[in-house]
Amino acid sequence: MANKLNSQLFVSRLSSYTTNEHLKRLFSRFGVVTEARLVKDPRTQRPKGFGFVTYESEVEAQKALKAMNGRIVDGRLIFVEVANTEKPGEDATSQQ
Repeated sequence: MANKLNSQLFVSRLSSYTTNEHLKRLFSRFGVVTEARLVKDPRTQRPKGFGFVTYESEVEAQKALKAMNGRIVDGRLIFVEVANTEKPGEDATSQQ
């Protein structure tokens, strides 16, 4: 389970024209993408400019992170980082 947590990437500053399919194609050259999901505005259903890409392995995610962070995609400089999988208000050190 810990492997799955470290294999999810957070991608920000995406173009509003980016689709889930385009995001998956963009990142699939680094490994098997199990999910590529844009976050959308609930009212307008337009992408908010960020999303998540999940890989089968942490190694594939790290390859994508190194290759894609700081790249220009669709005229936008994007940032890629390991996704924070903790729920808000949850602190790993305070678990009893």
